[in-house]
Amino acid sequence: MIADKLIYKKLLKNLFSDSFDIKFWDGEVKKYGEGESKFEIILNEPIAKADIINDPSMAFGEAYMTKKLEIQGNLRKVIESLYNNKDSFLSNSSKYENLIKKMVHNVKNNKNNIKHHYDIGNDFYRLWLDDTMTYSCGYFKSPNDSLSTAQRNKVEYILKKLCLSEGDTLLDIGCGWGELIIAAAKEYKVKAMGITLSSEQFEKVNERIKLEGLSDLVEVQLLDYRELKNRKFDRVVSVGMLEHVGKDNIKDYFATVNTLLNEKGLSLVHCIAGINEGGTNTWIDKYIFPGGYLPVLKDLINNITDQKFEVIDLESLRMHYGRTLEHWAVNFENALPEISKTKDETFIRMWRLYLNASAASFNCGNITVYEILFTKNANNDISWTREYMYK
Repeated sequence: MIADKLIYKKLLKNLFSDSFDIKFWDGEVKKYGEGESKFEIILNEPIAKADIINDPSMAFGEAYMTKKLEIQGNLRKVIESLYNNKDSFLSNSSKYENLIKKMVHNVKNNKNNIKHHYDIGNDFYRLWLDDTMTYSCGYFKSPNDSLSTAQRNKVEYILKKLCLSEGDTLLDIGCGWGELIIAAAKEYKVKAMGITLSSEQFEKVNERIKLEGLSDLVEVQLLDYRELKNRKFDRVVSVGMLEHVGKDNIKDYFATVNTLLNEKGLSLVHCIAGINEGGTNTWIDKYIFPGGYLPVLKDLINNITDQKFEVIDLESLRMHYGRTLEHWAVNFENALPEISKTKDETFIRMWRLYLNASAASFNCGNITVYEILFTKNANNDISWTREYMYK
């Protein structure tokens, strides 16, 4: 045990950018850094050293889930302290992508991946999302905007970017719980179609369409984007879906958009992306988003321009997603009395870690989110400036 503790002390010594304490399973407390400690790491039992060295994300993630490791302090800020220390051994994380089992992203596997995350249940998501049930990055015109306001801002902003006119046809690939297609039909009188692989979302969107009396303008189908045939649209949008198609299918996604889009049509893709390199996280891949992959900007642009699309606008919303996740994390904690009725402690700790670590990743610049607007061939009818997006 003494040898074990010496190795832990060496590994953890330079892990964080702030001063902190470590409390070991035998009660010993060790302080690192100068000044007042900002938080305490509690090791209730040893974590296999080989696991930490071979895949620290998985080792620490599973240890937190099972209470081998606990944190006294603000979880998000602790993770930000870890990410802000660029000299720690965790900063060399690119090698861990190779540990992820390569997955074939065929239609069957994609449906199973989506089911794993999104079909946990509408009742679960309703407890901590905003009242629009929007599960993607909000748009905060002011840092003090409520989550609901930010999500409505985001939908409004995307619809403005798409330059919609009455009678246009709009496809939303990965439509979630339907806020965007319903807003598009109500505000712009377009004929909107959403597709999703989540049966829970499909049922909820159909319920909303009927409730809003929009059956003549809005439809939703339960299918993969590659299964949609013999349809053309003036506008194609995708918000938070491209991360699920897999590295090898990004080219196929944009080729499919090309097939679905009318001449001079506009498309917008809103997706999370890596900063310097694409990839994913082994713990996230196993427990949260199986088969997920975050591309980098150059890969997105290369695949868009390979289809002869013209990129007309690109925007980073990184700080907006950090704030969105902070709201979700707070809402999640506030909803624990209800969540705990149907979910066990391991599940709760897993989701707590996911929401806070994701917020930290955006806040620290490990990952970002882009909105990229592009046209199919030259379209000289759209505005020459971005002013129309803010009216």
